[in-house]
Amino acid sequence: MRESVQAEVMMSFLVSEELSFRIPVELRYEVSDPYAIRMTFHLPGDAPVTWAFGRELLLDGLNSPSGDGDVHIAPTEPEGLSDVHIRLQVGADRALFRAGTAPLVAFLDRTDKLVPLGQEHTLGDFDGNLEEALGRILAKEQNAG
Repeated sequence: MRESVQAEVMMSFLVSEELSFRIPVELRYEVSDPYAIRMTFHLPGDAPVTWAFGRELLLDGLNSPSGDGDVHIAPTEPEGLSDVHIRLQVGADRALFRAGTAPLVAFLDRTDKLVPLGQEHTLGDFDGNLEEALGRILAKEQNAG
């Protein structure tokens, strides 16, 4: 069984109303983290940046505005399948992308073939892996502090 799906999607990085440029963005989905999608982009002069967010958030954002945290995904037009805006935000820092719906739907379809939506919980010891990961993060914070 394959363990991951990835796709390179051309997206517009929207710097302002007047300025945008197209960049390749890698989308990755791994069976080992069945609820998440990773989005990696590389802006000129910067190191690659990777964001992880829920696969369901991306699916929901294709049809209606979704997301209450650092990631917001919404269609650019209220009716029909249009492009989507993906907004990533940490504090005052913000990145806005515009992507075509078709490549995102194709990517989500491939993830669904690997792990059907709603069946993520059937994969191994997700809760145990989560507890282990949280333990490592907390230990790093305690050692750094």
